[in-house]
Amino acid sequence: MTIPLNPITANLPLFMGLDRKLIINVEDLDQVDYNQANVILNGEALEVLKKLPDSIIQTVVTSPPYYGQRDYCTQDQIGIEKTPNNYLNRLLEIFDQIKRILKEDGTLWLNIGDKYIDGSLAGLPWQLAIALKERNWILRSDIIWYKPNAMPSSVQNRPTTDHEYLFLFAKNPKYYYDADAIREPHVTFSDNSKMRGGRNHLGKKGGTPEQGKNAGNSNLHNGRWDQAFHPKGRNKRTVWEVPLSKFREAHFAVFPEKLIEPCIKAGAPEGSLVLDPFFGAGTTGLVSLNLGRKFIGIELNKQYCEIAVKRIFSI
Repeated sequence: MTIPLNPITANLPLFMGLDRKLIINVEDLDQVDYNQANVILNGEALEVLKKLPDSIIQTVVTSPPYYGQRDYCTQDQIGIEKTPNNYLNRLLEIFDQIKRILKEDGTLWLNIGDKYIDGSLAGLPWQLAIALKERNWILRSDIIWYKPNAMPSSVQNRPTTDHEYLFLFAKNPKYYYDADAIREPHVTFSDNSKMRGGRNHLGKKGGTPEQGKNAGNSNLHNGRWDQAFHPKGRNKRTVWEVPLSKFREAHFAVFPEKLIEPCIKAGAPEGSLVLDPFFGAGTTGLVSLNLGRKFIGIELNKQYCEIAVKRIFSI
C-alpha cells in the first residue's frame, strides 16, 4: 500500500517519505530503508527477524498472541501450538533474534497473558520470563498492568483476574532508560498521602516515624527532603492502571495506547527506532509516531497490516 501525496503534504515531517510502500512482503525486505522506517513487514515474525540487520532497534514493545486464546485464521500463527512448551519455545526463538537486532543499550517491554489449563493457572508469563533470563536477558522489572474495566467472570472458586504482566528486559547492564520522562506526581504530603502525621513531617529532622524500612534513610531522617523528592515527580511505580481499549475495525484485543506510552518514552529517545514483532492493529506504531519516534512493525496477517496502515496514517 502506498499513499499519493500532494507537493505541500509531502514536505510536512509526519508525511515525508509516505509516497512509498508502507507494507513490504518478507521477500522484498531489501526495499526497507531502516533509517526512514515507519513501515510494516508482512510475514512470520521469526522469518522476518532473521533477515533484519544487527543492532538497529532501540526498544521493542510487544504483546505476542496469548496461548490457546484465539485463532487468527493465518498459517504459521503463534498461540495454537499443541502444548504450552511448544508455544514458549517458538517465542524464545523469536526473542533470540530480537536480542540480536537490539542496540547494545536496548530494551524489551513484553506483555503476555496467562492461561488456565485443566483448572490450573499455567504461569506462562513467568515461565517465559525465567527462560529469557536463562538466555542472558536481564530482567529489570515486572510491572502489573491493572485493568479497572476487566471483563467480569462467572468463576466462583477463585478471584476474577484483572491484571496482566509487563516485563522490562535489558540486553546489557547499561541500557537507555529515561526515568524523568515517565515520572508520576508525588503522593507523600499530598491530600492522597497515607503517611501518618502528613505534612507535619515535612523538613523536620527525624520527622518520619518509621523505625523499619526507612530507618536507615538519612535523606528523610535528617530532614533532607529536597534530595528525597525529585522536583519532576516520583519515580514510576510498578502498578499501572490502564483500562482495556478497542479499535472498532479490529476484531481482536488491541494494545492500549496509555500502556505503551511510558515504555516508549522511557525506552527510546526521540528519533530512535521502535519495533513490535506482533504488530496487530498497529498501536505501537501509532504511539511511536505521536511521540516523535520511528517504528517497524512485523505482522503475519495481511489484512491486519492494511488495518494498521489506515489507522496510523488516517487514510
